[in-house]
Amino acid sequence: MKIINIKEYNPMLGKLIDVESKEIYMQHHVDNAINIPLETLLYQRDKLLNKNETYYIYCQGGRKAKRACTMLEIYGYKTVLVLLK
Repeated sequence: MKIINIKEYNPMLGKLIDVESKEIYMQHHVDNAINIPLETLLYQRDKLLNKNETYYIYCQGGRKAKRACTMLEIYGYKTVLVLLK
C-alpha cells in the first residue's frame, strides 16, 4: 500500500476521498475532497469507482482510510493512503 502525506497530494494525481461519516466530513475536511463514507465506498465500489483510476483516501485518524485502501486493493482498485499528520 502506498502512503503519502497530505502535503504531497495534488488534485492532478486523482480524486481525494474522505471516508468519514457525512457529519464528521461537514465539520472538517480537506479542500477538494469528496465524501464517501467507508461503508458506502466498500459496498458500492463498483458503482462509484473505476479500476483505471487511482484514488487517494484519508480520514481523520487513518484507521478507516487504511481499511478502505486494503479492501479496495483486494478488489483490484488502485489506492493511496493519505495521512493528515
